[in-house]
Amino acid sequence: MTEFRQEMPPEGGYRPINIKRVPPRSYFGGYSLIGGLIGMTTGAAYLFYLNVGSVYREQLEVKGASLAVYPMLMAERDRAFLKQLRINREEERELMKNVPGWKVGTWYGEPIFVGEPNKYVDPRIQEFYVHSSWKEASKRMEFMLKS
Repeated sequence: MTEFRQEMPPEGGYRPINIKRVPPRSYFGGYSLIGGLIGMTTGAAYLFYLNVGSVYREQLEVKGASLAVYPMLMAERDRAFLKQLRINREEERELMKNVPGWKVGTWYGEPIFVGEPNKYVDPRIQEFYVHSSWKEASKRMEFMLKS
């Protein structure tokens, strides 16, 4: 049987515990940090000033061009819309020329839209694309529903 032996501190005791504050190394002083901050801010502001002028001018030019072109694009869209309505009316006249009592824009002489006479009424999207191919009409109607 082995004899029990208590573990004891080394001869002369343990080293003292270091509890003194160890300050971090200082690379820059307070004045140099403030000076660096002011210098970097000034440089960044100058570069921003140089860049923002060119970007602002470019955005202004693009916005001005779109504002100038927008009324013309709207007029062209309306013109194409009315042109398609006329094509639809002529197509209806051609298809129904052999049907007795058929008047273009009516249902056997009965007006489709009840309201003020000679007032424009927007057609439904299905009526607008009635003489188009099914593939083209469904593609355009899907686009209209998404937007």
